[in-house]
Amino acid sequence: MKVLITDPLAQEGIKALSSQLEVDVKLGIKPEELQNIIGDYHALIVRSETRVTADIIRAGKKLQVIARAGVGLDNIDVEAATRQGIVVVNAPTGNTIAAAEHTMALMLALARHIPQANNKLKSGVWQRNEFMGTELKNKTLGIIGLGNVGSEVARRAQAFKMRLIGYDPLVSSDYARNLGVELVPLEQLLKESDFVTLHLPLTEKTKWLIGARELAKMKPTARIINCARGGLIDEEALYHAVQSGKIAGAALDVFSKEPITDSPLFRCDNVIVTPHLGASTTEAQASVALEVAEQIIAVLNNQPAKYAVNAPQIPPELFAVLSPFMQVASVLGSLARQLMEGQIRSIHIKYSGEIANYDTAAVRAAAIGGLLEGISEERVNLVNASILASQRGIKVLEQKESTCENYASLITLEVVTDTGKTTVAGTVLRGETHVVRINDFWPDIVPTGGYFLFSDHRDRPGLIGAVGTITGKADINISSMQLARLQPRGKALMILALDEALSEEHIQQILALPDVHTAKLVKL
Repeated sequence: MKVLITDPLAQEGIKALSSQLEVDVKLGIKPEELQNIIGDYHALIVRSETRVTADIIRAGKKLQVIARAGVGLDNIDVEAATRQGIVVVNAPTGNTIAAAEHTMALMLALARHIPQANNKLKSGVWQRNEFMGTELKNKTLGIIGLGNVGSEVARRAQAFKMRLIGYDPLVSSDYARNLGVELVPLEQLLKESDFVTLHLPLTEKTKWLIGARELAKMKPTARIINCARGGLIDEEALYHAVQSGKIAGAALDVFSKEPITDSPLFRCDNVIVTPHLGASTTEAQASVALEVAEQIIAVLNNQPAKYAVNAPQIPPELFAVLSPFMQVASVLGSLARQLMEGQIRSIHIKYSGEIANYDTAAVRAAAIGGLLEGISEERVNLVNASILASQRGIKVLEQKESTCENYASLITLEVVTDTGKTTVAGTVLRGETHVVRINDFWPDIVPTGGYFLFSDHRDRPGLIGAVGTITGKADINISSMQLARLQPRGKALMILALDEALSEEHIQQILALPDVHTAKLVKL
């Protein structure tokens, strides 16, 4: 079998592949040429330079696997590959240590003004007083995101005897405790930290996670580090925060637009910048190369890949049955994540009715994927769902029963956190996903890809009108409304489908209404 490599790959990976496969290296190949020759190959390896489009994938009649020697998949049409039955793999852990060590290097450089002192001395000036530093010992390090890299940063920071606090709703308290990290809300982390480091993927929810509002909560002596993804920090807000003295400094390895050679941040003396070097070590490149090589060999030998980013093929006759319920499970996972409070401990998936008669591994993976959406760098699928849940200390329990009282099939997802549990259930009706249970209530919601307001409250006259007044003043239309109550004047649930998202200010106004207990905006 033949493997084509179109972007630079460490020799360790090429050597591993060559021991079992025929390897061709064609760097800098043009898209037209790649499309013309890809039909001869069973595997393709790229980094970020080569774009693997749907046309190239369709031309790869023999292709069984496409590998990205790194994490990001923006240059690969994963959906097209999935339609063609081609496994797409990446290497999410190969550069973990390199990124963690670069984070520590930037933290130390910030604390001791190393780049500035180096530049000053090389310019012919011996100056010491200007570069009075601070020790890491006994300082508080706030880690936003406790995935692979964030966890390794925590382990290294312990050696400096730092106090560790973290924010990551989807790791268990036990997992964080084993790292020596105290889990806290994001606002508390920002207020208490002397150093803040980010380790999150860039998604719609995490874009500009740190803006002017968040920077204003930090100590004037605090410093922030980003070796994860450009766009997590609002760079204009960061510039103003540093220039005005709201924070003491920043270190950035990634930027919202790359490559970049000019930015107002580059002119700030207390900002350190590097050109996306987090994974730039010889060891990391070798590790990434070996990680993709091992997976290619596995796939071509009909074995599962460790880090497949798209679901393996399901027989067509089974896919027709499971596909609608995979969508239900994904929606339930996403809904539970947005409604839950506290740190996750376990999830319990119950299959009732006809769905219980099938192999539900793919449905289970979809539920975990919905739960971890936007939190995990890796795309969750049948292959890696259990691994990713386990890595985050999440226990997954499943239960099947062949009977179901009100539906032909029903999936119930219960998420247990350290503050309680959230229960949601859904089914397929007329070919559509329907959410039919929220904790103690039994509504009927059809996800539209839009916004819903969920509000727990005490049933009383005038409350619905008061909420409607707030949405009306916000010029946001309510497209539909559902109400459920356990008894008159008792516990009740209101669900409003909205044409647009309510602002945090308007949600706070709803929460301020008498007898309103919760108000959460959910995208569903």
